[in-house]
Amino acid sequence: MLPIPQQEIPQEILNELGAVGDITFPRQGHTSDVGIIDSEQGRVVLKRTKGKLYTDWLKRESFILQCLSRTKLRVPKVRRFLLQEEEHQEIQGWLLMECLSGETVRRILTDEHDPSARYDILFDFGKSLHELHATPCPDELKRGGKWLDHMLIEAEFHLEHHEVDGSPALLNRLKTAKPAEVRQTLIHGDFTIDNVLIHGGRISGMIDWSGAAFGDPRYDVALAIRPKPHIFQTNQDLQAFFDGYGGDISNEEYDYFANGLYAFF
Repeated sequence: MLPIPQQEIPQEILNELGAVGDITFPRQGHTSDVGIIDSEQGRVVLKRTKGKLYTDWLKRESFILQCLSRTKLRVPKVRRFLLQEEEHQEIQGWLLMECLSGETVRRILTDEHDPSARYDILFDFGKSLHELHATPCPDELKRGGKWLDHMLIEAEFHLEHHEVDGSPALLNRLKTAKPAEVRQTLIHGDFTIDNVLIHGGRISGMIDWSGAAFGDPRYDVALAIRPKPHIFQTNQDLQAFFDGYGGDISNEEYDYFANGLYAFF
């Protein structure tokens, strides 16, 4: 996505921030524009989405963060969510929130080559996911039925209405070869090395919560260990993560969630 020009920031948000200084743009995905703003009120994160699908996701993230603020998880505090629906213009969403200290696990591991230090980072990465899954899920994030069944329905909708990496054949395979059921927990929904922060050598927070739900914890595990350049490409990296998490998943479970279901989201 593109940087956010200051002149496009809604006046309601500028009024809350006061004087605005530097705006930097971190590594990000394709669903939103993200800026880190130094303002009179401190350092904040501003996310902007365009279009109904991504704006619905941003609105849900705002709701989820407010629900999770009652837990012990370190998540950004929401300051304001703003929806812009102007005639003849694409719908936009704006989420202003706390800026957590730290750099992503990806950024730290890219420059860390000491085996002992890498082990400690990945152990903490896995441990933080264990703690997330052990956190009671807020009732507002629970819905009737099984999470995987809901996700397969959404996957079919995305396949029909949006550009996705998945195919009709893959979706059919996912429907007919579902893994054995496990106990549902609070899940992040996009627990990757880009969405977990480290500060002072320890996990300092988790970001990008739009996919959080009462769901299958194996989905989080599978996305967490997806291979990236120089990360999770060795058994040592995987073992460190699983030592911290306190368990693992099978190759079949990994393939179902990371190479299958994720292709539709």
